[in-house]
Amino acid sequence: MTSRRISDEQLVELIEAAIFVSPKPLTKKQLKETVLSDISVAPKRVNDALEAIESHYQTRGIRLVKVGSGYRFQACSSLSPWLSNLFQERAPKYSRALLETLSLIAYRQPITRGEIEQVRGVTVASNIMKTLQERGWVKVVGHKEVPGRPSLYATTNEFLDYFSLSGLEQLPPLPKQQQTQIDKLLHDPSVREPSE
Repeated sequence: MTSRRISDEQLVELIEAAIFVSPKPLTKKQLKETVLSDISVAPKRVNDALEAIESHYQTRGIRLVKVGSGYRFQACSSLSPWLSNLFQERAPKYSRALLETLSLIAYRQPITRGEIEQVRGVTVASNIMKTLQERGWVKVVGHKEVPGRPSLYATTNEFLDYFSLSGLEQLPPLPKQQQTQIDKLLHDPSVREPSE
C-alpha cells in the first residue's frame, strides 16, 4: 500500500478535525495509527501542525491543550463563569478528607493507604478510595513488599485530564514546611504499616 501525501494545510485541517471530533484526548501515536495511517508524514510535520493549531487558537475562546492522555480542545478557563450557565448539573462537591487523600496520592505516589492514614492521622474511609477509583483518578499500581502487602496507589491519566495537567510536574509545589512535615510523618519508625 502506497502512502498518500498531503499539504501542510491539509495536515493541519485533518489533525484539527480529528482532535475536535474525538470523544477523548488523542496522542500523536493515536493520530499516526488512525487518521494519518495511510499518509506519509514525518513526526516533525505532525509537531509543526499541532503548534500551528495551538497558535491559531491562542486568541480564541477555545484552546488546544496537551493533557495526560493526549491533545484536546477545551474552553478558556477565563470564560467559565459564563459557560457554567450552560450546564444544569453542578460539579460534585468533594469532602475535605477525599481531597486530602487525593492530594497525598498525587504528591507522594506510589503510596499505601496506611501511609495516607499516617500523614492524615485518621483512618481513610473505604468509600473515599472507592470514589477515587470509580472516578478513574486513582489506581492500584502494585503492592508494597511489607507484611500484609498493602496496595500502592497512584494517579491516572484521567486525573491529569480532569485537572488539565500534562504531567505531575505541573502540580503546584508544596510549601517547604508541609513537605518537611509529611516526610517526617512518613519516616516515623513508631508507626507500622497496617495490613489491608
